[in-house]
Amino acid sequence: MSNDDPLLPRTGKVSPLRPLPNLIFASRWLQLPLYLGLIVAQAVYVMHFLVELTHLVEAAFGSKDALESLITSIGYKTAAPVTTLNETVIMLVVLALIDVVMISNLLIMVIVGGYETFVSRMNLEGHRDQPEWLSHVNASVLKVKLATAIIGISSIHLLKTFINADNYTDRVLIAQTAIHITFLLSAMAIAYTDKLMYRAPDDAH
Repeated sequence: MSNDDPLLPRTGKVSPLRPLPNLIFASRWLQLPLYLGLIVAQAVYVMHFLVELTHLVEAAFGSKDALESLITSIGYKTAAPVTTLNETVIMLVVLALIDVVMISNLLIMVIVGGYETFVSRMNLEGHRDQPEWLSHVNASVLKVKLATAIIGISSIHLLKTFINADNYTDRVLIAQTAIHITFLLSAMAIAYTDKLMYRAPDDAH
């Protein structure tokens, strides 16, 4: 049977897009400056992390200026002046550093996963450094992972607030707790919705 039969699917050929669909499809590259901007933001976070880490090390060796910078950055206040690096300050600074790392992870997830999903393939198959989650990433998986990452970041912020609770009003504590619970419920709703959407095609068969 001839391969030119219009009733048979053509294989091995990629038909070129018409001008308007081609323009619409090419518009995805407009997102490229957005992802490059996030890379710049990632660099800023790295610089901020190194500055805070340097202040922590200097404060551990007795630098008063570094200690004051740390106390100002974490918003720590107490009735008695802080003259030496204590456990509470160290804990708050470390949590702030963890917060930076988690936000950095979120940026990487958005940059790599978003580019791979919405712009162009990176062709990382078989690369030894390919992220495990990138092999099965799609818009749905990326959405759930982002929601989970946001919950982790919110948890760190809430823990920092509870440790430094004396410097916050009850209204702020309740509001942050409510916001964290909202993030948690939202992530559960997103995951449940995706589960229903994937179950529906399976049930149809």
